[in-house]
Amino acid sequence: MKKLGDILIGENSFEEILMGNEAVVRAMIETQTKVVTSYPGSPTPEIATAIQSIPKDKRPFYFEFSVNEKVATEVAFGAALNKNLSCAFFKSVGLNVALDSFVQLGLMNIIGGMVVVIGDDPGANSSQNEQDNRNVYKMSRVTVFEPASPKEAYEYYKHAAALAVKEQTVVVLRLTTHVCHARQKILFDKYKNTTSYRTKFNPENGPYIALTTMALDMKRKAIKKFNRSIQYIKDAGLNKELNSENNQGKGIITSGLTCLSLLDVLETARYKPDVLKLGVINPLEKDGILSFLKAHDEVLVLEELDDILEIQIKAMAYDKGLATRLIGKTEDEDYVGEYTPDKVKDKLATVWPDMPGGEPEAFVSPLEVPARPAQMCPGCGHRSAFFAIKKVLEKEDITVADIGCHTLGYMPPYNVGEILMCMGASSGIASGLSLFNDKKRVVAFLGDSTFFHAGLPGLINAIFNNHNITLIIMENGTTAMTGHQDHAGNKVPIENILKGLGIESILSCDTYSQAKLTDLVKSSIQIKGISVVIARHPCMLKFTRLQRKKSGYVQKHITINQETCNKTHDCVESFGCPTFIRNPDESVDINLDLCIGDGSCRPSCPEQAIGFDKGVK
Repeated sequence: MKKLGDILIGENSFEEILMGNEAVVRAMIETQTKVVTSYPGSPTPEIATAIQSIPKDKRPFYFEFSVNEKVATEVAFGAALNKNLSCAFFKSVGLNVALDSFVQLGLMNIIGGMVVVIGDDPGANSSQNEQDNRNVYKMSRVTVFEPASPKEAYEYYKHAAALAVKEQTVVVLRLTTHVCHARQKILFDKYKNTTSYRTKFNPENGPYIALTTMALDMKRKAIKKFNRSIQYIKDAGLNKELNSENNQGKGIITSGLTCLSLLDVLETARYKPDVLKLGVINPLEKDGILSFLKAHDEVLVLEELDDILEIQIKAMAYDKGLATRLIGKTEDEDYVGEYTPDKVKDKLATVWPDMPGGEPEAFVSPLEVPARPAQMCPGCGHRSAFFAIKKVLEKEDITVADIGCHTLGYMPPYNVGEILMCMGASSGIASGLSLFNDKKRVVAFLGDSTFFHAGLPGLINAIFNNHNITLIIMENGTTAMTGHQDHAGNKVPIENILKGLGIESILSCDTYSQAKLTDLVKSSIQIKGISVVIARHPCMLKFTRLQRKKSGYVQKHITINQETCNKTHDCVESFGCPTFIRNPDESVDINLDLCIGDGSCRPSCPEQAIGFDKGVK
């Protein structure tokens, strides 16, 4: 069986079932994209996984994980100014980090062309919010392609690259979670790598410095480029009408995955409205939309999240004096969540009650499956850290969380981390909470990847203004939550940076040394000003995967001495590893399918009833 990397770089045309994220990589290769940058974040990290499946010596483009999304955008932009087609990709909230640079891209003459792939997250499947980045795209005047499937993700990247090169500009490919992760059989084109890396920067292609009146001229040019993309949309036929013989004068305008949900619902509808599927959602191609509106008595604008399309389409209709009844969002819930088939059906039933028909008989499970709470992996060093740190904290102490696996410290039984905003915000928030606060101690948590991503400004601010906080850096050596990507800490030791910043109180230990960690935090929390504890342990999910590949690997498990165990349940209730099973008779067993035999749970037992088995190969 061929490996993914070999499939992706095949020069002949081929047909294969690939994930949307993987299909995008093939599109990068076919379009001769030469520089690709990223900061990992769901739903896009599999793009990086697919890239890394191609051996470096065979990879037809340069790829890097940058320290954050802003830097990734800037590196890709710089490479494109050398006349290389470039791409930066990241998740929805990553655009917030990149925004200062991103909003300038449309003003620039990007001679190589640039594509930005952003994974939006309707439903907040893996994000701390459900922001609609289409608001940003409109403000930035960038053209935005929105595929509905993996096949379209592949095709639309190629369109985005072609337009970016033609207009020497930036184009966005807006993916959503299920387009990224769905799989589909796709026919891929052949390709031949004919483009080498270029170093063609010439300031005369600019201006690249937006000073005084130049900024206004650059904006005028950006508007012209943006408006010219409408002709590309028409020529490529990217907006498609799906017509019905029995539409009863009704139509629906939609885009992306919402369109597929709609088509599912219409399979059993009593009658079927015509559908205008928009492949490009910014700018809107007015002629086609107005023609569709004129042909129908009533038109529903069906879109996830904000009413971006609805407002623009209603304005078009008003300007032309159309009598078409336009229907959009009517309830608060219309602005929330993914437009899955059940939600689309409910919307149609509200707007046109006589339209929705029956539906296939639902499968009903004979078993009631309890909800599975989010939890840290067996052996996770963060669990040991929270177990140890919780012994120091008092009820009135304030703990501030940050983004990462350690965010789950908020969950029972640890209940550590009462505030969370975005990456790197913990030390800044903690600093604000510490002001005029003489009675409550403030402890902030920060992951090692996030330390480099966005954690340094808040930390430097705390030093500069002498804020009274304790910062605990949860160091596991990887960007664990999004798939174990490397980060700058593998080359730039955090402790060296802290010393260079002039922090005097820096303590560190392995989190499995729980008693020592408790003592270090107890000492650190008494220090006035900024103090830092580095709580380190390798990510055990990554570590055990690597260990299993080694010859002679022996799998160990934890055992419970039932004669010694007095059923105080500290292992279950305070340590909380999902490996433990609490039986109806209050005895405790081990789930051997989950247990990795690391022993981090052993200090949690006051009776020392937890031991090791001999292990099996």
